[in-house]
Amino acid sequence: MHKIAIFIFGLILLTGSFRAQTDTTFDTNSKKRKIAFLSTSGVVTLGSLVGLNQAWYNEYNTGKFHFFNDNKEWQQMDKAGHLFTTYQMGRLLINDCYRAGFNKKQQLIIGGGMGFAYMTAIECMDGFSRGWGFSWGDQLADVIGTSLAIAQHAIWNEQRFQIRFSYAQSGLAAYNPNLLGKNYYTQILKDYNAQTYWLSFNPFSFIEKYPKFPKWLNLSFGYGAYGMLGGYTNQFLVKDANGNILKIERVRRYYLSFDVDLTKIKTKSKVLKRVFSAFNILKFPAPAIELSSKKLRFYPIYY
Repeated sequence: MHKIAIFIFGLILLTGSFRAQTDTTFDTNSKKRKIAFLSTSGVVTLGSLVGLNQAWYNEYNTGKFHFFNDNKEWQQMDKAGHLFTTYQMGRLLINDCYRAGFNKKQQLIIGGGMGFAYMTAIECMDGFSRGWGFSWGDQLADVIGTSLAIAQHAIWNEQRFQIRFSYAQSGLAAYNPNLLGKNYYTQILKDYNAQTYWLSFNPFSFIEKYPKFPKWLNLSFGYGAYGMLGGYTNQFLVKDANGNILKIERVRRYYLSFDVDLTKIKTKSKVLKRVFSAFNILKFPAPAIELSSKKLRFYPIYY
């Protein structure tokens, strides 16, 4: 259910995390900001969970908690989505805790834990829902995403390895619009064929002896998949005009590309710093090499 979580993640950006920036002067006496952060986060979290339950889960509630193994669905693209969501929640909420004046230990516990707790609550609601269930695969991805944000802040006070997202329409949603999305906006959330998740790494964070290299330049490793018209198989979904089954191959895709860490770009503008922090969730369009089915493909610009 990471598609819903991404929507809630957008709410968190609007209500507080959009203001996150790591270079603000630390203030341990900002009691009002701490109270404001906790109260706002609590209201948004509780309100969105209640609203989500009423608008979505009530219709599918079985009243009995159960587990569901979906680890083989969607070439694990949904798991990548969970990892991305919890990582970004943790990163931004940790920064918010910093701005609110919490000490480092509190930043890690409160900021890092809030996103994980939120996703766990959604996973538990899945556990009571007909057609889904509590997924240990989803939960493991949530743990990894949260841990990545917390560990880097604890060790380096910055995020040197970042999980990012990019999207380009796949052209496959028309074959199964109910599952993959009926328009551009729903396809961003539903069409796994159109999504790519990236591990964006800044090598110059470890190389201080070479100041001539741009410190905002990242190297990114991407993962995506294509040809998925259903969670497990395509054959029962698509037929041509003569009734023949269309065989669309399901393939995994791996990418190597450059990226830009916007937070490394020097600016005195507080507004730009806030914008850069928020938009750092996205992979910057750049040349890329794709490897899939033992074939190489070069993209002058990959979105």
